[in-house]
Amino acid sequence: MSRSWQKKPTGFQFPSLMGYDKPLLFVLIGLLLYGLVAVFNSSIVTAFRDFGNQYHFLRDQAIFLSIGLVLMFSISLIDYHIWYKLAIPLLFITLILLLSVFIPGVGIHVLGAKRWLNIGFFTLQPTEFSKLVLVIYLSAWFTYKERGRFLPFLLLLGLVIGLVMLQPDLGTTVIISSLAVVLYFVSGIPVIHILVLIPIGIVVVGLLAISAPYRFARITSFLNPNQDPLGASYHVRQILIALGSGGWFGVGLGKSRQKYAYLPEANTDSIFAIIAEETGFLGAGLLILAMAFVAYRIFYLARQAPDRFGQLLACGIGSWFAIQTLINLGAMVVLLPLTGVPLPLISYGGSNLISLLIGFGILLNIGRQSKHK
Repeated sequence: MSRSWQKKPTGFQFPSLMGYDKPLLFVLIGLLLYGLVAVFNSSIVTAFRDFGNQYHFLRDQAIFLSIGLVLMFSISLIDYHIWYKLAIPLLFITLILLLSVFIPGVGIHVLGAKRWLNIGFFTLQPTEFSKLVLVIYLSAWFTYKERGRFLPFLLLLGLVIGLVMLQPDLGTTVIISSLAVVLYFVSGIPVIHILVLIPIGIVVVGLLAISAPYRFARITSFLNPNQDPLGASYHVRQILIALGSGGWFGVGLGKSRQKYAYLPEANTDSIFAIIAEETGFLGAGLLILAMAFVAYRIFYLARQAPDRFGQLLACGIGSWFAIQTLINLGAMVVLLPLTGVPLPLISYGGSNLISLLIGFGILLNIGRQSKHK
């Protein structure tokens, strides 16, 4: 593999001119900036109500975005092969972080969920970073084909999923399981393994879904939104009201009615419903097309990657982005039950945004090296 890309450039060069995939980078930046607008529009009411400052969530998201962009551009300048060497240490650190949420005084418990760590200036959600770390580890592991890895793969996946479900977090469980199976499949395993994995996954997710009353209620409300309209079906019905109110062209930017405490999680999991209400089918459709283009471009980079590790790494990050996007949008248009999964690049949240931008930094480096292979 050629190392010409490592030659020191003469003079100052802005990062976007140093061999990056410009179509991906420009659309990505556009989505991130629009995400700031969407977070502000969807959170202005609750921010003023809860904090007395309508810019509270916008300010936080701008900070998260700034940190994420610095990390993304910094990591994009680092040879992605370093992640092969760091795969095992990162996995152990992630497992420790997933366990740390259960330590009193360290983990933060909210409404029965134990998903966050208090690190002083920042609230960290380890499950978000576990997606990226699992992609890195599996990509490194699957770079070289070996026999007899089916059982170890199941044991590792079971360990990570078990720690995530103890928190509990079904949405992240589905994402992790799906992207792990995708990576296992593209690594060139026998088809019989996939035929075994799929029914196992369906049974496990099904059992987890009905094991808790609130998760079972989400399924029943998905199947029948008119059942218990002020209870289990309330969230779904408010989503449908937002989508219906938007029509073709929307009610106007900043003029959403559902954000006035009618729609739960308006600036996080349900932000797409607010976008559809304000910009209509046209605006929501353009957003979906932009997200689809990002996913397409990631998988394009995966095909162009210089080596097998780069291909698997890009494919894993692309699967993470695509699966999470599909799960969120599927729930917002009532094609899937609600799972509490944020919309990538758009929804409010630090851990989700920063971990994704770290992943995009790795992708940009793969793209740079692809042009010089």
